[in-house]
Amino acid sequence: MQSVTLIIDKRPEMSVKYKKLLDSETNHVIISKDFITSIKVIKDLEPDLIIISDSIEDDLTNFCEEVRALTCNMRPVIVATSKSADFNDRINVLNSGADDFLSEPVNPKEFQVRMRAHLRREYESNLEPKQFLPNKNYTLRAIKRTIIEEKLWAMLYIRIENFEEYKQAYTELASDKLLQTYGAIIKASLSETDYIGLLNENTFLIITDVLKAESVAKFLTYAFDSTISKFYSQQDFSRGYMILQGDEFAGKRADFAHFTISVITNENKKYSDSVEVLNTLEQLNNMANIPVKSNYLIDRIKISGAITEKEYNNKVLIYETDEALSLLLNTILNLQGYKTEIMEEFCLPKEYSEPALIIIDAGDLEKKNGLNLCYKLKQTQKYQNTKMIVTSIIHDKELILNTGADLYLPKPYEIPNLIKWVDTLVREFNR
Repeated sequence: MQSVTLIIDKRPEMSVKYKKLLDSETNHVIISKDFITSIKVIKDLEPDLIIISDSIEDDLTNFCEEVRALTCNMRPVIVATSKSADFNDRINVLNSGADDFLSEPVNPKEFQVRMRAHLRREYESNLEPKQFLPNKNYTLRAIKRTIIEEKLWAMLYIRIENFEEYKQAYTELASDKLLQTYGAIIKASLSETDYIGLLNENTFLIITDVLKAESVAKFLTYAFDSTISKFYSQQDFSRGYMILQGDEFAGKRADFAHFTISVITNENKKYSDSVEVLNTLEQLNNMANIPVKSNYLIDRIKISGAITEKEYNNKVLIYETDEALSLLLNTILNLQGYKTEIMEEFCLPKEYSEPALIIIDAGDLEKKNGLNLCYKLKQTQKYQNTKMIVTSIIHDKELILNTGADLYLPKPYEIPNLIKWVDTLVREFNR
């Protein structure tokens, strides 16, 4: 992304001279003759550097105070230029909010080097320390500038799914290494004219050319899935999932990390602001998410139809051999607002719409009716997305999670602990 420099100077010759010194492929320079006309530029483009001359009619000290007040949220570098070399003038202007003061005439080479140094420091102050990529504020600024420009663009919203689960299982040090590796892979797939920044710890944003957006998305999904095995233990990778340690020795099944990428362009739709851009990207990203592999989705021209909001599903089925416990669970979950149903036999439900969650007792050590049922349910397309809690006196997490269960909860368990897990898994189902 080009940095933006705003020159506020009433003198045509000097402002053009400064513009020629600073204008480049990496820095876009705009000239404004007064404070009023510069306000729109400041609000629309959020300049990285503002150069203010005392050629304007307002007092330079007051002018710097007004600009600093206007830009307090974006915090650009402000440089004042003046024909005065008086020490008190320098002090007053710097105290009023300027970051630097130059007495004119200034050596062209010194001016050029100073301004480049300011731009470099301003950019570096916005880098996230772990990955050395621009932070969220700088990325939002990049989105804002891009949608104002009258040229074609594409934006890729890249999220590492199951990142928090990976961090919990493998520590923050390992998760930092994963972020740095994939940040480097993303940067290697882009050219110097492309932009890459962060929206949060595990979400990247790319701004690139429309024609190469899909090829970048395709390469990144391939690259992630091809190298992800290096970040897992041989035991976890052979098993095909992670086991997270929960309260009361519960074990939660967690899928491996993967990329989900959404892509939008301005070919067929004009976006009004960065909020609309991010909302569209996030909605597409949620639609693109596949639990077991990386995937991307591109916003295309819609021929017909409409997207309706998914109704929140809070239906819970209960398979429990202990009648008293079964009744207790049914009553308590009903009081919590869940639609519950007690199942009489360990067989596939008949004529039931997809439930959000199924609670299954694993059964005795010999028959393992519940484990067999969990496996059958996960092999049935209708219930593949349904979350499964398996409760059991069999203290073998891996055996139970290998049936497809999302959570192993050893018996006896505390009811509040179960309710907490029900809340968590039902929310996950409805995401």
